[in-house]
Amino acid sequence: MWKPIHLVPPNTRIEFMRFHRFTFVLAVIMTLASIGLVAVKGLNFGIDFAGGILMEVRAPEPPDLADLRGRLSGLGMGEVALQTFGDPNTVLIRLPQQEGGEEAQQAAITKVRTELGSGWDYRRTETVGPKVGSELVKNAVIAVALAMAGIFVYVWIRYAWQFGVNALFAMVHDVVTTLGLFSLFGLQFDLATVAAILTVAGYSVNDKVVVFDRIRYEMRRYKSMSMGEVINLSVNETLSRTTVTAGLTFISVLALFLFGGAVLHGFAIALMWGIFIGTYSSICIAAAGLFNLRHSKIRGDDEGAKEAGKGATRGA
Repeated sequence: MWKPIHLVPPNTRIEFMRFHRFTFVLAVIMTLASIGLVAVKGLNFGIDFAGGILMEVRAPEPPDLADLRGRLSGLGMGEVALQTFGDPNTVLIRLPQQEGGEEAQQAAITKVRTELGSGWDYRRTETVGPKVGSELVKNAVIAVALAMAGIFVYVWIRYAWQFGVNALFAMVHDVVTTLGLFSLFGLQFDLATVAAILTVAGYSVNDKVVVFDRIRYEMRRYKSMSMGEVINLSVNETLSRTTVTAGLTFISVLALFLFGGAVLHGFAIALMWGIFIGTYSSICIAAAGLFNLRHSKIRGDDEGAKEAGKGATRGA
């Protein structure tokens, strides 16, 4: 007789709250370390934010990047950044913003074309001014902040302020550690990465709402059970759902990373990290944070909560 496959065995009882202090401290350390990395090392802004000139060119055969960098650097246009893109024959050329307005940008592009010669295929040329780049940075920060504020208000209204605070801290942890990852490895940070971070925030809160629903349901069901036991029970009951959802989503994003081309690598990396760290923060930050707050107050607030919890998740 056919039996269903369980990634997480039924009746799993992992004592997550036994390690709540360690995991919470680890989350704080990761968040502070990421802030330090971004402050000291900074982010490798793409042309969307940094401004400058981007050219995608393809040579008849794989070029010598060291020789090519030396030739282009000798043109007196500032620091030239080169990287292969998609295949060994295709190269991305990044030049800093040239002084002198649009005419100076076009002159720099002409210099590069002249130096490379007619044997190259010039596939794409983009120019972004510093004013546009700074405005995009500001708008990206506002977009992320508004998204997180909206999610915080939603969780606060749906549950209680303690849930909202822990959800907000968990989302800050997810977003900041994603920025830290990009800073640590020097990954290009562009508008696609901002879209990935917003997706990470949405994915993260979705997982936390499932866990919070189960915690609230079990608090009403077992009024005499300790808060630690309620959280352990709730997390274990949603563990199967969390594992399946995160696993399938990760596989989909991994396929995007492997076959989506170099232009989507940063987007896919941010999503893969966000899936992992969002699952971690749901258990070890959002749920564990409730254990560290005033348990009786949480239950008191929850008794008077709106009836939105009637549709709480009933099973893994």
